[in-house]
Amino acid sequence: METLTTRVFNNGNSQAVRIPAEFRLDTDRVSISRNESGDLVIHPLRAERGAALLDALRAVGEADVAFIAALETERARQQPLQEREAL
Repeated sequence: METLTTRVFNNGNSQAVRIPAEFRLDTDRVSISRNESGDLVIHPLRAERGAALLDALRAVGEADVAFIAALETERARQQPLQEREAL
């Protein structure tokens, strides 16, 4: 297993660790834990890009159903257009 030394720095009230390019993660989220020996263990989490998109599409779909129902109700309440003579 390859081992490199890197820097720890402060980022606001948190600490951050610079991850060298050799260990680059293909994700924007990780889980972090401490094992019995006190070592920090970082596990990349799979991106949930599709889940967020599906949630947004479901919300829009539900809104569309309610919106269409409201439009149909409003249309049913409208008075018919009056016929007028052209000027």
